[in-house]
Amino acid sequence: MAKTTHIAVIPSPGFSHLVPILEFTKRLVTNHPNFHITCIIPSLGSPPNSSKSYLQTIPPNINSIFLPPINKHDLPQGAYPGVIIQLTVTLSLPSIHQALKSLNSKAPLVALIADSFAFEALDFAKEFNSLSYLYFPSSAMNLSLSLHLVKLDEEVSCEYKDLQEPIKLQGCVPIHGRDLPAPTKMRSNDAYKKFLQRAKSMYFFDGILCNSFLELESGAIKALEEKGHHENGKKISIFPVGPITQKGSSASSNDVDEFECLKWLKNQPQNSVLYVSFGSGGTLSLRQINELAYGLELSDQRFLWVLRAPSDSVSADYFEDANVDPLKFLPKGFLERTKEKGLVLASWAPQVEVLKQSSVGGFLSHCGWNSILESIQEGVPIVAWPLFAEQAMNAVMLSDGLEVAIRLKFEDDEIVEKEKIAKVVKCLMEGEEGKGIRERMKVLKDGAAKALKDDGSSIQTLSYLANQWENFGGI
Repeated sequence: MAKTTHIAVIPSPGFSHLVPILEFTKRLVTNHPNFHITCIIPSLGSPPNSSKSYLQTIPPNINSIFLPPINKHDLPQGAYPGVIIQLTVTLSLPSIHQALKSLNSKAPLVALIADSFAFEALDFAKEFNSLSYLYFPSSAMNLSLSLHLVKLDEEVSCEYKDLQEPIKLQGCVPIHGRDLPAPTKMRSNDAYKKFLQRAKSMYFFDGILCNSFLELESGAIKALEEKGHHENGKKISIFPVGPITQKGSSASSNDVDEFECLKWLKNQPQNSVLYVSFGSGGTLSLRQINELAYGLELSDQRFLWVLRAPSDSVSADYFEDANVDPLKFLPKGFLERTKEKGLVLASWAPQVEVLKQSSVGGFLSHCGWNSILESIQEGVPIVAWPLFAEQAMNAVMLSDGLEVAIRLKFEDDEIVEKEKIAKVVKCLMEGEEGKGIRERMKVLKDGAAKALKDDGSSIQTLSYLANQWENFGGI
């Protein structure tokens, strides 16, 4: 019988950061059952119910430990979500260290794997003679930017949004400064300084696991592997292990049958429904909700809309849900007028299952990376409506690079008007451009499936890593 190999995993706070790294561990133990993983979870306030219920789905050789929660009042009020996430981990470091020490005293930890916002925890790896890996839950293009940012910061004196020429990252579509991740918008603020700190840290780990795959980002991945980003004479090892999503582990078939929205979708014609969702934390202002409602009505397309209560902050629901009925904010008479063509859900839908339905022909999305991968795996083309984080960068890659999305163009804080929304929705669902996008998305769907076959690129990469960890004899 193979000896058990022990690994500790440290996600960062927030459901959308917990899921990808835990789905990675699920895939690892499914393919390599001799691994035992402990997930050490920092949290801001009480752990959300979504995280607790999700953790009930993990297999027995993955344990989870919730650390003592950090008090919200100990953190700066109104700060950018990335700053809050990273500070929560920083304040949790003593608890993380104690948990690692306790685990290591029972069985040696071969490796520590931390989410990119929890990178400081990897400083403990040397103390426990463990290997250190960063889990990067986003695209290879975003990883390329992070690794290039240190040089960019030295070479560019103005704000990135004021650059006249697009930034050219090797193997990636050119990107304008205005479309870089939200923390780069003001280089003097704390969000940018912490973003740069995370970027600088990437040169000192044993490897970076990236939630992408060769068939999706071959140019970016090959450029990263070939260049190796030598810094201080050290080569960075990049391991593309995606797509990692909740597909295949989101719900049992019995649970799925209970959702009214899925019953509704099963009764709609093929490729006729636009799924509208801004992720687990994205919100729109009241005025923008009204324009979106009128735009959907004007488009005359079927739709399934996951609606959250309005907020003037695009990331208001990142840490906690608002306890109000969002449907009451819709325009008067909207639900009655659209009842034959549309369905509006309050705050949540079983997204993985929704995207699987043959009636879903498009996804109006905030372009969070989890949502993009889920859409690719089901071959559903995208209307890109980025809100925050690296979503604008993802939208550029989808629309300009891969040509599997139509991007809604608007300036920061601009209200997207109903006519523009209706035009783009109709273009995707009915137009010639939409047909081409659908065909290209089908190719990516096949590529995602290929990467996850036993001889596929990502599963082979995972096997290589598992073999390294099994044979590791300590630093």
